[in-house]
Amino acid sequence: MLQAKHTTGLVFFPAFDWSISPTHPEREERLLYTQDQVMEEGLFDIPGIIEFKPDLATVKDVQRVHFCVPDEWAVMTESHFISAGGAKTIGMSVMDKVVERGFALVRPPGHHAMRVVHGSRGFCNINIEAVMVEYLRQAYGIDRVAIVDTDCHHGDGTQDVYWHDPDTLFISLHQDGRTLYPGSGFVNELGGPNAAGLTVNIPLPPNTGEDGFLYTIEEMVLPMLADFKPDIIINSAGQDNHYADPLTNMNFSAQGYARLTELLKPDIAVLEGGYSIESALPYMNVGIILAMAGLDYSRVKEPDYDPDSIRQSGDVTDYIRRLGEKVLNQWSRRGEIQAELQADKAFAEKNRSIFYDTDNIIEKQQEKIRICNDCGGAWQIDSSSDRGHHILAVHIPRKACAACRKTGRDWYETASDLGFDQVVLQDRPRDDYLRKNLERYG
Repeated sequence: MLQAKHTTGLVFFPAFDWSISPTHPEREERLLYTQDQVMEEGLFDIPGIIEFKPDLATVKDVQRVHFCVPDEWAVMTESHFISAGGAKTIGMSVMDKVVERGFALVRPPGHHAMRVVHGSRGFCNINIEAVMVEYLRQAYGIDRVAIVDTDCHHGDGTQDVYWHDPDTLFISLHQDGRTLYPGSGFVNELGGPNAAGLTVNIPLPPNTGEDGFLYTIEEMVLPMLADFKPDIIINSAGQDNHYADPLTNMNFSAQGYARLTELLKPDIAVLEGGYSIESALPYMNVGIILAMAGLDYSRVKEPDYDPDSIRQSGDVTDYIRRLGEKVLNQWSRRGEIQAELQADKAFAEKNRSIFYDTDNIIEKQQEKIRICNDCGGAWQIDSSSDRGHHILAVHIPRKACAACRKTGRDWYETASDLGFDQVVLQDRPRDDYLRKNLERYG
């Protein structure tokens, strides 16, 4: 009798009431065809593959990750709470050992949502993986987390959320940002001064095929994971690397995605992008589910699948090998790189402009972080948008030392007369979230 080797939980949430427009690539049909395929193939009849219904994420879950401007309800709909709640449901099922692995097939997606949120970027309002991860840290005490983002677009939001976190390894393999939105994710983006080297970007050239993606996993990603030794591995399972995807220029397939999943062995996968709604997504998702469950996926193939027609060129192969040497060299030197970034500094600062392409918002940020060898460092962001909002966001990290706790509290307490609309404190050691002069969320 066919039975899953690894018990695997699934959550579906197509978000019928939420889409950017009826014909937009990010719409409910992205999941409806997959849901139909899973039913038709009888996957839920296989012992060990279990469907769960999504719970709602709470405002407090979101506040562990984001500073929503002016508040959570201004940037989220009920669908966003359910999508993040679906990821949380799968995370809880894995941590409670109800299943060994889990896949949250939910939308709206999240990996372009940064720490401060004024609106929607790249179809993303809140970062559903990060909401799940920080809930699991709070509820179950997990510490070291690896997030491997296999979406074709750089996971710039997840990178931003974990830029200063020494306990999170974020790896993004994606189409080179010189050729695709959001135009970031280059190899020199390595993380902040207290977590240098734990952000790893692998920008692959257009027309990368199965050989290139699987080489990247086997020769780059798996050695770094073995070195980092995470408590849990999360796969941001974007599927827009597919050769049929209308928004990208890659040559991956359902067979390739299934093999990638088999190699990566994620504890939890969360759906991100993927916009070839009929000809690719149902096959890729079925392949991923079978691979997570430890079942044979060799017959899961698109009707037009022809491996020879999507094989990458020798130039692409050579480029990826040279890229791998650079990535692994930086990984081996991450201690030296961190020392260089921290040298002779009490604080580090940076300014940047962020464009919210979905909502047409421009945000300006001024960031300041305390250099610290004992924790991730307290930091603050002075954030303003062309919609008129101006906030000071202050973060005290989860395992903050006494000096960083004091720094964060001082920033929060002394900022009231500096012209901000809001001053907000994200105090992770206390699991607390304060808005100056506004309601306290305890």
